[in-house]
Amino acid sequence: MTSNLVISSRCSLFLTLFYLLVSASLTATSAQWVWPKPRTLSWPIPLATILSPNFTISSPYHQHLSPAVNRYRLQILTEHHRPLVPPPVNLSNSSPPLQALTITVKDLSAPLQHSVDESYALAIPTASSTANLTAETVWGAMRGLETFSQLVWGLKPLLVPVGLDVWDSPLFEHRGIMLDTSRNYYPVDDILRTIKAMSANKLNVFHWHITDSHSFPLVLPSEPALADKGSYGNDMLYSPADVATIVRFGLEHGVRVLPEIDSPAHTGSWAEAYPDIVTCANMFWWPAESEWADRLASEPGTGQLNPLNPNTYQVLKNVIGDAVALFPEPFFHAGGDEIIPGCWKADPAIQSFLSKNGTLSQLLEKFVNSTFPYIVSLNRTVVYWEDILLDANVKVGPSFLPPEHTILQTWNNGPNNTKLIVSSGYRAIVSSSEFYYLDCGHGDFPGNDSQYDPPPTSGDSGNGGSWCGPFKTWQTIYNYDIAYGLTPEETKLVLGGEVALWSEQADPTVLDVRIWPRASAMAETLWSGNRDESGKKRYAEAMDRLNDWRHRMVNKGIRAEPLQPLWCIKNPGMCNTVHPSD
Repeated sequence: MTSNLVISSRCSLFLTLFYLLVSASLTATSAQWVWPKPRTLSWPIPLATILSPNFTISSPYHQHLSPAVNRYRLQILTEHHRPLVPPPVNLSNSSPPLQALTITVKDLSAPLQHSVDESYALAIPTASSTANLTAETVWGAMRGLETFSQLVWGLKPLLVPVGLDVWDSPLFEHRGIMLDTSRNYYPVDDILRTIKAMSANKLNVFHWHITDSHSFPLVLPSEPALADKGSYGNDMLYSPADVATIVRFGLEHGVRVLPEIDSPAHTGSWAEAYPDIVTCANMFWWPAESEWADRLASEPGTGQLNPLNPNTYQVLKNVIGDAVALFPEPFFHAGGDEIIPGCWKADPAIQSFLSKNGTLSQLLEKFVNSTFPYIVSLNRTVVYWEDILLDANVKVGPSFLPPEHTILQTWNNGPNNTKLIVSSGYRAIVSSSEFYYLDCGHGDFPGNDSQYDPPPTSGDSGNGGSWCGPFKTWQTIYNYDIAYGLTPEETKLVLGGEVALWSEQADPTVLDVRIWPRASAMAETLWSGNRDESGKKRYAEAMDRLNDWRHRMVNKGIRAEPLQPLWCIKNPGMCNTVHPSD
C-alpha cells in the first residue's frame, strides 16, 4: 500500500481479480488482524474507506465506559498500525469517510462479574459516515471497542473496513491470567500493563496470587504486621491505595481482579509476624536422607497454618475481611493446595492429635469448617485449588464444600481432573499445568540439583529440569480443549480457564515474554474456539494472525516474544509443515 494510499486503476483491477480467484481464503483472512477472532464476521467485499481525522465516539455516560471510550478514540487516531502483510483491500469510491462510531448500551447498571453479558454487534456500513456498536452491557461495549480499534490501520490517512458486520460473544465466561506476586514482586505499573494487555486480548479475569510462603506483600489495615514483617521490604508492598488503583484500572478495561490469599499451606511468610500459628516455618524444605514423602514443602519455603491453634482463625478472619473490603470481586480464592503432611506432623500439638487417632484430613476439615462459612457470610463464592477435594493424602469430603458456594480450579492431570470435578457437580476453572502453566520448561530453582548432571550418554535432558516441563508452546495452549471428554451438561459447569505464571523464575524483567503471546492463544480459544466452521482445528491459519497480533502488541509496549523469523511472516505459508506428525 503506497504512503498516500492512492491505488491505481490497474492495481485495483489486479486486486479485484485476485480476490475473485481466492475469495474463500480472502473472506476469512482479510480482517486477519483482529484477535481473538470474532464468532461471526461478515465482510463479503473487502472495501475500506478513510477514517476521518475528526473521528468521534459517542456513548452514554458510565464511570468505567467513558474513560474507555476516550482511551480508545485516542488509540484509534494515533496507533497507525501497519499489518506485516498488507491486506488485499480496495479503497471504496462511493463510501464517505467514517466520521463517528455510535455506541448503544441496553443495560448500564450490570456490574462486572462472572456471567455478565459481553456480547456486542458492530456494523460499519458502506454508504454511511457513522458506524454502530450495540451491546447489552458496558462490558460488551468495551469488547466491541477493542474489535473496532483493531480494524483501523494505516498511516495517513487511516483506513477502516466498510460493509462489515460483526456479532460476537465469548464461548467461556471466565478467561484469565494468574500471576504470583509473592515469590517475586511486581511493581504496580507491571500489573497495570498486564491488565491493559489482557483487555486487548478480551481476557477478563486477573487472578492475583498475592501471598505465599516467600513473602506477604499486601498491606492490610487489620493486620499490618503481616506485610511489615513478611514482605521483601518497604519498597515491595501493595498498599490499599495500590489495590484501589489496580481494581479501578481493571474496571476501566473490563477486567475483574480476583484475589487469592492461599491457606492453610503456602503461609510461611505469616510466621514472621505470628510464629505461633504457623507449623514448620523456616525449616529446611526437604531434610537430607529423607524420602520425598517426608518433605516439609514441595519447594523451598515452608510453613502451613496450624488448624488446632485458635489464634489462627482470628488472624485469618482479619485477613479475609480486609481482603474482601479491598476487592469488590464476588469470587474469593482461598487456595487450599499442596498441604504437605510432613509440615503439620512437625508440630507437637498436631503430633498429639494424630496419636489419638486423629487424621490430617480431619485437621483440614476443621480448618475449612472454621473459614469457609465466614467467607460465604461475606457474600463471596469460594474458589479453591482442586487439591482440597482431590488430593491423595489430605482432603475434605464434598459435604464440606457445597457446590452452590464452591468453585474448584484444576491444575493436575489434564482433562481427567476436570472430569472428576464437574462430574461431582462442581463448577471448574481449568488451569491444567500440562497445557496452561507458563513457567514450565525453564528448569527448577533449587541449587545443588544433580538432575542437571546426567551422564553425557544418557540422553536425558531432564525435561527442561522442570516438574511440569517441557515449555508450553502457543500451539500446545491453542489446541487444548478444556471441555475435552465432557458431556454437554458437564461442559456447562466449566466456567473457563486461566494460564498461570508462577514466579519462582519470573520477575518484571521477563513478565511480558513469559505471558505474551502465549496467553493470546488461550484468549482466542476461550473466546471463539480453536476450530473452523467445519470443526477442524484452525491452528494453521492462526499462525499468521497471531504473528501480526504479536507485532501489534509490541508496538503497544507489550514485550511479547517472537514466534517466527520475520521472513516467515513476510512469506505466508512458506514456514508451514505440510507433513503430518508421527
